[in-house]
Amino acid sequence: MMSSDGNVVAGAVTRRAVVALAFLAALATSPASVAHGPASNSPPAPADFSALFGGPFSLIDHDGRPRTQRDFAGRFLLVNFGYTNCPDICPLDLSTMAAALDMLGQTADLVQPVFITIDPARDKPAVLKEYVLNFHPRLIGLSGSEAQISGVAKAYRVHRSKLIVADAPAGDYLASHSSLTYLMARNGKFITMFPHGTKPEFMAAAIRRHVLIPTRVDRDP
Repeated sequence: MMSSDGNVVAGAVTRRAVVALAFLAALATSPASVAHGPASNSPPAPADFSALFGGPFSLIDHDGRPRTQRDFAGRFLLVNFGYTNCPDICPLDLSTMAAALDMLGQTADLVQPVFITIDPARDKPAVLKEYVLNFHPRLIGLSGSEAQISGVAKAYRVHRSKLIVADAPAGDYLASHSSLTYLMARNGKFITMFPHGTKPEFMAAAIRRHVLIPTRVDRDP
């Protein structure tokens, strides 16, 4: 939707998604859930969590090539949303992703890291390419039109809004956005998410567990 001052807000999170976010953030930051699986007295995750986040998309990668979810079929996806002008959160999240992948060794070959911009007006392919290669050689940056980015943000329930800085030059703005990293199964379904501030050691351990011991979500067609 469009607010009166022209700010764009995409992918408004429903009440159901808020509950999901809270549950999954707690699960993703519980060491027991990675090392040993959820405790027997832990509340079970709703069976339809895998349908809450993710879905088909059509975007442009940092080399200018069209990309859809079908291009990544058969690989796990590690998906982060952000923008290249982000002053602190995005660089930290991408550094965490890169460190986690390095810790995985050869297992990382099964995982494709992806950075999807929430600021397509400024993050054109050439800008994304220079940015993502600062973090990891296998990281793919994805952009597109406003409609395309709005669609994928809605699919992942990512909030984004433009923040106009007082007295800033035209076109100079910040953006508020959800700070989560998603692990998607080889069939494109959602597995889990990592909140901002997750340690790379924890992320690597969680990814390794899901990659080496496929879950029902990953096995389902």
